[in-house]
Amino acid sequence: MCQPRKLNWTCTIPTGSIVGMTSRPEPPAGLFVPLITPFTDDGELDAGALDSLARRVLDDGATGIVALGTTAEAPTLTSAERRQVLDICAAVCAERSAPLIAGAGGNDTRSSTEALRGLAAWPQITAALVVVPYYLRPGEEGTVAHFEELARHTPVPLIVYNIPARTGQRVAWPAMRRIAGLPAVVGVKHSPGAVDLDTAEMMASLPEGFSVLAGDCFLMPALLALGAAGAISASAHVCTASYAALVTAWQAADLAAARPLGHRLTALSSRLFAEPNPAVIKAVLHALGHIASPGVRLPLLPAGPSSTSAALAAAAGLAGVAA
Repeated sequence: MCQPRKLNWTCTIPTGSIVGMTSRPEPPAGLFVPLITPFTDDGELDAGALDSLARRVLDDGATGIVALGTTAEAPTLTSAERRQVLDICAAVCAERSAPLIAGAGGNDTRSSTEALRGLAAWPQITAALVVVPYYLRPGEEGTVAHFEELARHTPVPLIVYNIPARTGQRVAWPAMRRIAGLPAVVGVKHSPGAVDLDTAEMMASLPEGFSVLAGDCFLMPALLALGAAGAISASAHVCTASYAALVTAWQAADLAAARPLGHRLTALSSRLFAEPNPAVIKAVLHALGHIASPGVRLPLLPAGPSSTSAALAAAAGLAGVAA
């Protein structure tokens, strides 16, 4: 099996604020794990477990971590809890010299701008993951204008989170390319739900300094084969070394290792997403002894035993790789 190799990415930001800059920072590459928010049995944030998780995935080959993404159940966290999550992740990334991406923003441009400005309190943050405006569905022109405004004020580089299944709107490559042309925008977490013509056209015409990170875990092998620079993979909480090895194999054009490993990880990812994320991932991490409680916050519900068992079996089936 391909041995995991950590792909280093540290975003180089010009001296002073990124606001109004004309040169583009280095785009992200490698495997990033969007961390869950572990809770105690009584539903409180488990700071010790979060610290341990961050250290473990980095030790197992992840390039960096993502804090306060969808997998973190960020909408259910209080402001104080969000700050605590960033404090913990920033401390670990500073110690390990690892990049930290922070989820920020929502469907309102003004509040998204304020959220981005607030990230300046954590100098360890190398980029912000910002979702395409959801629910309001402003259309492609409104989406472009949204990111143009954010780019004028952000203190950190931006990674667009394009996930039509959650936002309710599709941003096709011609519009995304306009966003990609903004100096503050360094990449996209691409979660299209399928490898379609638009994805193929995007991968064939990426501008310099803009990278694609696979966002749908089950499509990660396919997007890496098309030239994605890496992935933001929630599934990589489990068998992190194998997901890191997959990125390494495709970067090295080691098809003999990449193809069979990709097939096996796709099977694992499909089981980890058998119920609304991150319920199954948390249940598996709990079963493996990585977190004290599998609990999620309403409106999410804990994973059922059959989903958990199926995911554990898939993880155990990755021969020679510790879960």
